[in-house]
Amino acid sequence: MKYKQQTTASLGVLIARGIFPFAASLIFLVLTEWVARGELTGETWAEYIQPHLESYLLSWLFLFLIWMVVDTVTRLAPLATFLSGCTGLVPATVNFYTLQLRGEPFLPWDLTQVEEAAGVAAAAGLKVQTSMICSSVLLAALTVLAFFLYRRRDKMVLPVRLVSVAASLAALLTLIFGIYLQPAVTQWFGIYSDAWMQDRYYRWYGVITGFMTNLTNLEINAPEDYTEEAVNALLDDVEAAQHFETGPNYPTSYGATTDPAQVEKTPTIIYVMDESYWDVSELEQYGVTFDTDVSPNLHALQQTSAYGKVYSPSFGGGTCDVEFEALTGYSVGFLPSGCKPYQQHVTKPMFALPSYLKSQGYQTAAVHCYYAKYWSRNTAYPNLGFDDFISLEDMRGVDKVRSYYWPGGLVTDASMGEQIIQEYERLKESSDAPVFLHAVTMQNHTNYNAANYPDEERVHVTSAPAGLKQSTIGALEDFATGVRDADALLGQLVSYFSQVDEPVILVFWGDHYNPIDSGYDVYTQTGYASADSSDPALYQTTLLMWSNYSNAQVDLGTIAAYEVSPVMMDIFGLEQPLYFQYLNRQLRYGYRSCTGGKTILWNGTVSDSLTPQQERWRNNHWLLQYDLMFGEGYALDRMGISLEENG
Repeated sequence: MKYKQQTTASLGVLIARGIFPFAASLIFLVLTEWVARGELTGETWAEYIQPHLESYLLSWLFLFLIWMVVDTVTRLAPLATFLSGCTGLVPATVNFYTLQLRGEPFLPWDLTQVEEAAGVAAAAGLKVQTSMICSSVLLAALTVLAFFLYRRRDKMVLPVRLVSVAASLAALLTLIFGIYLQPAVTQWFGIYSDAWMQDRYYRWYGVITGFMTNLTNLEINAPEDYTEEAVNALLDDVEAAQHFETGPNYPTSYGATTDPAQVEKTPTIIYVMDESYWDVSELEQYGVTFDTDVSPNLHALQQTSAYGKVYSPSFGGGTCDVEFEALTGYSVGFLPSGCKPYQQHVTKPMFALPSYLKSQGYQTAAVHCYYAKYWSRNTAYPNLGFDDFISLEDMRGVDKVRSYYWPGGLVTDASMGEQIIQEYERLKESSDAPVFLHAVTMQNHTNYNAANYPDEERVHVTSAPAGLKQSTIGALEDFATGVRDADALLGQLVSYFSQVDEPVILVFWGDHYNPIDSGYDVYTQTGYASADSSDPALYQTTLLMWSNYSNAQVDLGTIAAYEVSPVMMDIFGLEQPLYFQYLNRQLRYGYRSCTGGKTILWNGTVSDSLTPQQERWRNNHWLLQYDLMFGEGYALDRMGISLEENG
């Protein structure tokens, strides 16, 4: 009888041991998604997990194989359990916080920013979530359970152990290299790369699959026809086109209406990319009213300046992508989806507007009121041609607001205006050379909540369509307050530079739209845009190009972020490098923007496809961009630029 009881107990333990790694891996997968998303609801299952079940089965298999490899190698089931759980939970935790900080998920190239991200996270005062606490407790419990469940295992003879190690390791490597890193295979499993938003990609396919499949985006391949002859032939066409162009892109612009001999050749140029900026007063057409005019300076200046929209490559984050496009003329659409050029590709001196202007005798400087290492600006800026970089660490006596989400607050746009003016004056005191100064603000960064401002300082919504929650209205008031202050910054800079005794150009635009509160209610309930995150209305931010020596009104329409610098040089009649000349021709004869799968035509209409002619324009754009970013730099020789001297 005693013998039978022992045999039954042993059989039960064996069954439990056989089930445990499968069950633990499944539990870890559920916890991973809970932590990454912040919640798991019936809607999560119905909208995201069930339609993409194959992806989550692969993630389950991945965690199971991690457990098997560690267990067969070490014969330490508790360690296998702990590491399998951490494989999912650690990236999930990082993913949750990166979404909070920048609106984008945890991507492979973020591993190069571990130290910087940790510092930013600490400064942002991120809070531990209930899901993280519960997951940690369950991880500890399963680790302890594994200790007791496996503590009296029989030893495995060496040949069997070696076979087990080899089999489990082979299975794991097959999953990684044979499935996750093979786009054709992942598509067979119903996993398709999302060109629009990595956030949505992770919501659909989960953290593990999202991260692993993004590893394929680390390699850049040259265009098939990339040769020195091809680059030179394309640039020959650009040069030849100067002799037979039928007219300027913008006939009313200063550059088009002024005698070339009288055009200001080397004006000071100020760029201001304002965080999350778009003219929120546009919502007044959709039933939203405010207790104050949030954009008086913008509306007044549109009568005497060039104005339009910038088609952003980003929504809800990715500020550095927009900045990269505007400063360089390069499109992130040619790069792996979700990659961050500053971190991955701007690792050596590179052609950009700052480096070009530097070759023309300009002083170049950048000002950003956040940490220098964030998005690797401290290393990217010098490679783009900036001589000086003023970051948050260098600023003293600045005012800060919006401390509800950001302990310590964010530097105000008003203080940024003072920093811009101070840096300009410092540069002019040191040299008579013209200045190119690029600034990036932070005040209106997501997230939005009425508690970010005292009631007496906040813009108030006086009417709104039915269906908007009170929390959403409060978030909109927070955002509108930031827009009001951005408009005040615009007025502050125009007032100052109107008085300086030299020609000045000011380019002012927003980087991207954000969700305001949770979801898209501000846009959908008002009718401003659809719930589809690819709606073009959510990518066209406000743009103004002003100068203190021209009052020509120019309707720029919508242009791509990578067209900002070429268009600026065109409308003010500045000498353009050949690459920018190509982009201005592409703007007119190809399309205004080809970003994220949407093509904006010259007449402003939107298309989801390209004609054969537009395909040629796009392919040629990539040919030149590849040459300047990754290739031999044949175009640099044609433009007479030496990056070694300028970098």
